This record gives sequence, structure tokens and C-alpha cells, in this order.
Amino acid sequence: MSSTSPHGTWEPCPAERWEDAFLSGNGRHGVMVFGDPNDDRVIVNHHTLVRPNGGETARPPQLADRLPDLQDRLLAGERAAAEDFTDGRGLQWVQPFHPAFQIRLRRPSSSSVGSVGSVVDPRQYRRAVDFTTGVAEAVCEDWSSRVFVSRADDVIVQRVTAPELQIALDHQLPGAPAKLAVGHGAVLTAEGALLSLRARYPGSDRAYTGVTLVAVEGGRTTLTPPGVRIEGATSVLLLTRVVRHTGELDVTANGRELRELLPDAGEPLDGPDPYTHLLTRHTPLHRAAYTRVTLDLAADPAERALPGSELLKRPDSRALLERLHAAGRYHLLSASGLLPPRLTGLWSGDWDTAWSGAFTTNANLNLQTASAAAAALPEVTEAHARLIHHQLPDWRENARAIFGARGIVAPSHTDGENGHTYHFSREYPLHLWTAGADWLLKPLVDHDETRGERDPRTGAVLAEVATFYEDFLTRTDSDGRLAVVPSYSPENRPANASWGAINAAMDLSAARHALRTAAEYHPGTADADRWRALADRLPPHRVNADGALAEWARPDLDDTYDHRHLSHLYGVWPLDEITPYDTPELAAAAHRALELRGAENDSAHGHLHHALVAARLGDGTRVRAALAHVLTGDYFHASLMSAHYPHRNVYNADAAHALPAVLLEMLVHSTPGRLVLLPALPDTCPEGRLSGVRTRFGAEVDLEWGPEGFLRAVIRPTRTHRIELRTPSGARPLDLRAGEDCVLDLGPQ
Repeated sequence: MSSTSPHGTWEPCPAERWEDAFLSGNGRHGVMVFGDPNDDRVIVNHHTLVRPNGGETARPPQLADRLPDLQDRLLAGERAAAEDFTDGRGLQWVQPFHPAFQIRLRRPSSSSVGSVGSVVDPRQYRRAVDFTTGVAEAVCEDWSSRVFVSRADDVIVQRVTAPELQIALDHQLPGAPAKLAVGHGAVLTAEGALLSLRARYPGSDRAYTGVTLVAVEGGRTTLTPPGVRIEGATSVLLLTRVVRHTGELDVTANGRELRELLPDAGEPLDGPDPYTHLLTRHTPLHRAAYTRVTLDLAADPAERALPGSELLKRPDSRALLERLHAAGRYHLLSASGLLPPRLTGLWSGDWDTAWSGAFTTNANLNLQTASAAAAALPEVTEAHARLIHHQLPDWRENARAIFGARGIVAPSHTDGENGHTYHFSREYPLHLWTAGADWLLKPLVDHDETRGERDPRTGAVLAEVATFYEDFLTRTDSDGRLAVVPSYSPENRPANASWGAINAAMDLSAARHALRTAAEYHPGTADADRWRALADRLPPHRVNADGALAEWARPDLDDTYDHRHLSHLYGVWPLDEITPYDTPELAAAAHRALELRGAENDSAHGHLHHALVAARLGDGTRVRAALAHVLTGDYFHASLMSAHYPHRNVYNADAAHALPAVLLEMLVHSTPGRLVLLPALPDTCPEGRLSGVRTRFGAEVDLEWGPEGFLRAVIRPTRTHRIELRTPSGARPLDLRAGEDCVLDLGPQ
């Protein structure tokens, strides 16, 4: 990593807090690397590690027989009717995500830079993470450590050089249950040693096992239970995996699969050393994905060379935006594989993760993955799709149990295992939310548009969403329009009513979009005709007395403006139901709603959601202001992972993962028939270059802009058709031919 490259970050001292540890991951395993030469710690995470708490067997409430009465009461004007639409259960959180253990590497004081815990001389120390390879490295005098998580072999790889080392697997992380049943194993092997840790959850038959194969080159290895001591080795290679068990007996931790990654003991190397071999297998898979899209904002090279912690003190720096874009892209890719990113991505150093470290689907998950289609990260979309398809049986049960309907209803919270709706309360009646399936499927639809091919699995799930609406949308209002009742706008309530209401704007947009998109995936069928007709019967959005798009289309429900969520602007982003070009009056009302929206508790996701909507509405000033809130609010740790609240309060991936989407949306926006260049460019980014961005009409775009309105674009289409091109100077048709580059020198704008 070059000292002036945005594709990595570095610090002159080890991490003191786990939040500042550098991150690596392959979408299954994740690590948090402290880089301390005296007492190093590598916290090991795995996407499947959730602690049983009753959520593993929870089911949705059986309320379908009471639904008609609730609908009658709400339509009759009983504004608190939904508050008793429950089975009386208390709030049940989903199973909380937690770390596995830490690999601890201590150096005896006689051979270390100083005593354990001593201050490291910054003139001789550097830790860094290279976003292009995923390697987290730390170097100091006679000690070095390099860690990555292999995409090719699904293994955590660490190479350490030090005169002496004591290595152990340590489960004692903050919040670990006192009654966690832990067993350690340590045996000498031909390679060096095999360490294992087996943990069984309190009061459960569920458990997990971690295994580390320690391969030692030279020197002497002795057992020091629960670990080993190594003296005089040329280098030490650690290979680690974690497996979670669900009910069955603990697996035997014999390390066989890890040994297969190494050359046979005693055989001469016929190629690179094992670490280099494993890195060579991993790097092309990671680098190819990470480098597909790059952003250069012509930042000051001197600022690009700064450590991340110093750069964060310069919120107006373009080098900071470059690095946060790169870090967000890197972390999003690293957290996505078996599952998409959780609230904490793929990482946590504490068992007491806020909000269970869940997948919060009514805002956070889609905000985190918002850049996937445009930023050419199908790996992220595939992980997102994997979560959906795995949970479909549970989503069907939600629809049947709560609404008495066919089809599917998605939950607002899930731990990745259980997709049932059971996390709800009076203040958060999340079981009333019916827009979730459309919201979660929208990234899959964008992905299909980008690649120019409809996935039949996505079409089948959309048909299930449409089927749900056929059964659910049976009530009408006084105007004869269909009514979405009950209706819930995450996570807000009308100023003059309870949370469960009628015709939330998000529900209306989601129902229309799901029905019409399902019809597009099933052209020429009777189902498609029926779904389009149903969509046409839904009421339009309402503009309230303030000139703003109302959060509830029902005229007697008043808006509550000071809230972190912007669910009612779903029609603007991520949908294109409301645009300045096609629906200017509704776009103006949406813009007014954005102006009136408060930040409530300053959640990072609220500010960046605001920025995404502003970009779609062409308001670069609001994009700049929303970014400024996050950049000046102390939301980022030295790791460049973010927090949920200002002053680095509550480790959370929302800002880190969503910020790249904001930067892309302000530069390029596309639909299947339109390309908008520089729709919301703030004046803080007067020049730059974006390469590799994908469009929903099947093209790759490189963009360059600069002083005096300079604008140049190269469009590489894979499909032949006509689109509308929009730039700051106007709109015109543009004919594209598959395989032929279209170069646009657009001049002053």
C-alpha cells in the first residue's frame, strides 16, 4: 500500500480498544487485529455465532382471526386500536451476535520491545490494513504480524515473526456469559501444535468450536496449557477456523482440514512458503471485487499519507472522503458472503452487542448494501439473496399467522437463522410492517437490471409478495380506494394517533412497486394483469398542509417530523416512483418533507438516508450537509468502522457501509432508461474521477469532472437501446450499441 494511496489505512500505534482494531473478513470468518507486539490479540468472529436466548424457537403471534376486527376499528377512526393487537407476549430479542474468542500472542518480557503493555516507539512501529488484499499488518523491530481471511480456503491466516511467543485461545472477552462451558485443548504435532477451544452456551445444547493449527518453522515448541510457547522460530503460521454446532455433540477438533492446507511435513517446499501460497490463492478473488470501482477526488497527497486517526480530524478533507469510500467498500465486501452485513458488519469484540447485532431490515440492512449494484459488488447482493431465500418458509408462516394470507411477510429483525416475526412491542409494533419483502427484494431487482437478466428465483419471490397483497388488500376507504390497514411506518407514529395506522406512504409505495414489478417478471400472464389492476386501485400519495409529502396518506393523520427514519420517502429512494423529471410536483413535496425532517437522536443511518434521498432529488447542498453531520460528529473509529451515534458511541456499520453509496449517488444515477451525471455534486468535490460504476441499463461508466464545468464520460454498454442522458446542462436522447464505447466530452456545464 502506497503512503499516498486511499486503498488502505494505517496507524502509528497498536489499537487500545477493540473498536479501533483493523478488520479483515471473507463473509464467513472475520478478525479484529490489535497489532500489539507485546500482547497481540486477534478477535475471531463468525457470521453464524448467535447466542441462544429463546429466539431460536420463537414463532409469530397467531392473530389472523382478530385481523378483521382490527381493520374495522381502524377504519372507523379508533386511532389506538392496534395497541392491543398482540398475543400478550413481552419483547423478545433475536439471538445476539457475539465474538468467538481471541487468539492471544504474548512475548515474554525478556525478549519484547518492553514489558507487556509497554508503550511502543512510534518511530519503529506501524500497523496498516491493505484494502486491496485484506491483509492487516503490524511491524516493530524484531516482531511482525500479518493477518488475512482467505476467500479461497475459508481460513484465518496469521504469520508472526518473533524470538519468543506464548500463544493461546482466550474466550474471556467483555460480556462473555459466566456460565459459558469452555474446554481447551493443546497438543504438539508434526507442524508444531494444535489448539482448540470448545464453548457450550448456558442452558443450551448448542455450542461452537475454534481450532488453530500452529505451524512452526525452526526453534522449539513446548506445551504451556492452555497454549504453547515457541522459542527461536524463524516464523510461526497460524490457521484458524470456527464451526457452530446446533444440537449435535461437539465435533472432534483434530485439525485435519487445516493440515491439508499445508505441504506434507518433512517435504521440501516446491514453491512459495505456505503463507504466501495461501495469500496468492486468496488475493485475486478479493482484489478483483474490491478494485472494480474506484473514486479519486484529486485529494492532497500529503493528506492521503496521514494515519486514519489524523485524517478523521480533517472533516473537510477530500482525502478523508476518498479513504472512507475505500474503507466502506472494503468492509462491506469483507462482511458479505454467507450472509450480508449485520448491524456490526461481521465483527464485534463484546458479547453485549447493541440491538443483538441483528439484521435490522426496516432501514439498516438496505442502507448498508445500497451501493452493491452500482458499485459492482454482486458478492454483496448474493449474500443478501442468500438471507432471503433461506428464510422464505418463515416469511410464509408470518403471513399466515398474523394476516391469514398466502405469500410472504418479512420480519423487521432477524438473527440470520430465524425469519419469524416475533420481535415487537407496543412502541415498536414491527409485526404490522408489510412493506419489508418489497424493500428487501429491491436490491435483487436492481441487480437483475444491471446484469440484464431476470433471476427466476427473484421472480418467484415477487410473485409470493404479490399473492400476499391479493389476500391482504381487501378493505377500501370512503373514496373506494384500497386501504393498507393496519399500516406501519418504521419506526415513527402520527402526531395524533398510535403507531398502527392506515396508508403509510412506504406501504403504499411498496405495494405498488411489488405488484407492478411482479407483473414485469411474469409478462403475458393473467396473474400479471390482476396484479397491475390491484396496484392501480391503491390511493395516491398525499401532500399535507405544509406542502410536504405526508407520511400517512389518510387525511386525518398528522406528521411527526423529528424522526431518524425517512420511510415515507421510499418512493424517492430506493424506488424511482417519485423523481424531479417524471413527477416534479410530488418531487417538490418530497423535498419539502426532507427539509422538515429532523435528525432526532443523530443516528448515523438517518443522516446518510437523508443524503441518499437528497441526491435523488438533485440537492447537492443537502448531500453536503448530511455528510458534514457524519464527518464532524466523531462517528468513525481509527479502524474506519463507524458508530451509531456521535462521539463513537455504539459500534455499528451503518455509516461505514452506506457512505460509499452516498458518494456514488451524488455522481451517477441510473434507471433502466436514464443516466443522470452529477445529479447532486456538492461544491466540496470540484474535481475527480469515478471508474467502473454500473448502471441499471447494462453499462459500465467512467466519469471525470473538473473546474469550469469540465465533464467527460465513457459509457461501455452491454445492451443496444436508447436512453435519456441528463447532465447539469440539460437532457437529450442517447443511442447506445452493445460493445461500442460511447465517449462524451460534454464541456462546460
